Order: sequence, then structure tokens, then C-alpha cells
Amino acid sequence: MELSYEDTIRAMKLEHAKEATKMRQEFDQNAKELNQKSDRKIKELRDEMDLRRKSEIHEIEERKNLHVSELMKKHEKAFTDIKCYYNDITHNNLDLIKTLKEDVTDMKKKEAANDKLMYEIAQENKRLVEPLAKSLKEVEKLRLGLHNYEKDKHLLAQASSGLKEKTKQFKQLEWDYQVLQKRCEQLQSERDEVFAKFESSIYDVQQKCGFKSLLLQRKVQVLGEKLEKKEAQLGEAGVKVDPSSDIESVLESKNNLIKSLRYDLGKVTKAHNDVVKAYEAKLAEYGIPLEEMGLPHYISNTMNSLTTG
Repeated sequence: MELSYEDTIRAMKLEHAKEATKMRQEFDQNAKELNQKSDRKIKELRDEMDLRRKSEIHEIEERKNLHVSELMKKHEKAFTDIKCYYNDITHNNLDLIKTLKEDVTDMKKKEAANDKLMYEIAQENKRLVEPLAKSLKEVEKLRLGLHNYEKDKHLLAQASSGLKEKTKQFKQLEWDYQVLQKRCEQLQSERDEVFAKFESSIYDVQQKCGFKSLLLQRKVQVLGEKLEKKEAQLGEAGVKVDPSSDIESVLESKNNLIKSLRYDLGKVTKAHNDVVKAYEAKLAEYGIPLEEMGLPHYISNTMNSLTTG
């Protein structure tokens, strides 16, 4: 039993060793293949990178050559421009020097002419000293006259301004006068209208009072006639009657009527006085004297007519 177990273990170890050897061989084979593949890929990649590097180097060389060519062209152009610039400056300076020489010659000629002219002017100044003094005196007089003229002009402007202001005030006063005149005419019209109404009312009251007096007189006369008839009748009948009671009643009614008329007259007089006071206040408000309106004469006439009535 133990022998078979050991054989089994030995067989298993042997089989395991075979499998391990086989796996090692397969691994070595795979590793070798992988190394070959990697070497091949590395070589391909190196070749590709070398080709790309050469291509980029070639492009860089071309760009460098192109840039160098452009720089050389620009430098040549700049050199040509600066050469032309300095040539122009040189020619301009030569032309300027030539022009300045000509100007110097002209200036010398002008200086000689100016010296001659200055001498002539000096001689002319000596000759004009006395007329200049006279002219200066005249200028001083004219300045004084100009000062007086400005002063008069200022005064005239002030007077014109004052005249405009006075004209404006006059127009305003004229307008106020017209307004007051219209107000006065309106008040006179109102006064005449009120006076007419007042006279009409006084006349109506007087007529009413006269009419009542006539009625009372007529009643007294009728009562007197009746009294005489009654006395005659009583005399014929031989009977004496005292008529004092009827007469007293008539007198009492007449006295009452007189009192009533006096009361009405007092009311009318008070109304008249109130109207007169109102008009006096209105006229005083507008500054119109009573004498110009004829109001006191009218008041006295009205009061006399009332007292006589």
C-alpha cells in the first residue's frame, strides 16, 4: 500500500516536471517570439523616426534657407534705401548750401539797400520832428474831445433811458386814467339809476300817503255828514244824544292811521339815508367829491319834500 502511494507520488512529480518543462519551453518560445516582435517593431519605429527626422530636418533647412534669403533681400533693400536716403540728404545739403550762398549774397545787397534807406529815413525824421510835435498836440486835443464825446454820449444814453422809463410810466398812468374814467362813468350810471329808483319809490310813497289822507278826509267828511243828519234827526225827535263816543272812535282811528303813516315815513327816510351813506362810501372809495356829483343838493331837496309831505 505504501509502495503504491509512493509510486503515485513519483508519477505525479514526474508528470508535473514534464508539464513544467513543457510550460518553460512554451514560455521561452513565447518570450523569444515577443523579443523578436519587439526588436522588429523597434527597428521599424526607429526607421520611421529616422525618416521623419530627416524629413523635418529637410523642411527646417528649407525654411531656414528661405528665411535667410528673405533676410538678405530685406537687408539689401534696406541698404539700398539708406544709401538713397543719404544720397538725397547729401544732394539736398549741397542744394541748400548753394541756396544759402545765394541768400547771403542777396542779404548783403539788401543790407546795403537798408543802410541807404535808414540814412534817408533818419534825414526824413529830422525833417519831420516839428510837424510830429504839432500832430501830437492835435492828437491830444482830439483825445480830449473824444473823452468829452464819450461823456456826452453816456449822458445822452442815461437821458434816453430815463425818457423811455417816463414814457412807460406816462402810458401806464394814461391807462390807469382811462380805467378810472370808465369806472367813474359806470358809477355815475349806477348812481343815476339808483337815484331814479329812489325818486320813484319816494314818489310812490308820497302818492300812497296822499291817497290815504284823501280817503281819511273823505271818511271824516262822510262821518260828519252822518253825524249832522243824526243830530238833525235827534233834534227833530227832541232827544239829545252825546256824539262824543263816535267822534272819539273816529279820532282814535285817525290817530292810529297817522302813527302808521309816520312809521312808514320813518322807514322810507331810513332807507333813503342808508342808500345815501352807501353812495358816499362808494364815492369816497374812488376819491370822487360829493360836490362834483351834486349829491348834497339832491339829499336836501328830497328831505324837504318828505317833511313838507
